[in-house]
Amino acid sequence: MKKLLLLGAFALLGGVAQAQEGFRLGGHIGAPLGDAADAASVTIGIDAAYMWNITKGLDIGATTGYSHFFGKDNVDDFGFIPIAASGKYTFNKIPLFVGLDLGAAISTKNYINSGLYVAPRVGYQMKNTELYLGFQNIGSKYKDPYWRGNDRFNFGAINFGANFFLR
Repeated sequence: MKKLLLLGAFALLGGVAQAQEGFRLGGHIGAPLGDAADAASVTIGIDAAYMWNITKGLDIGATTGYSHFFGKDNVDDFGFIPIAASGKYTFNKIPLFVGLDLGAAISTKNYINSGLYVAPRVGYQMKNTELYLGFQNIGSKYKDPYWRGNDRFNFGAINFGANFFLR
């Protein structure tokens, strides 16, 4: 009997969690910062995440996407595909949130190594949309004569973005 009750409780909790999960799709545009500003003029990207509501105001999930950096001064375009855990906290009674993505970024060019991906953001939450201002940083190595060495670089950008919820 205890096993049956326990199984029923897990099924009920699983159903509640299932009802609150959903996809988040969107895009961003930004200005490269740090070492990326030396090589790129602008960045655009797409974002996709699957989020689960853990408790009121707190969502946890997985995210991916693509960020494309447009090269300048004879530098080729380059990009990164993030694979990260995503967290978002929405404040009670006000439509503001803070979020953080943390994981790895896979480089699309063979002369740039993949690296650590960190992307904090703050934003305004609407019913099915969110607008945010964020910062993304990829800690990586660049192996090319452009920077004259194999040192670590931070490919960063400050971004403005919009995400849409598909529930």
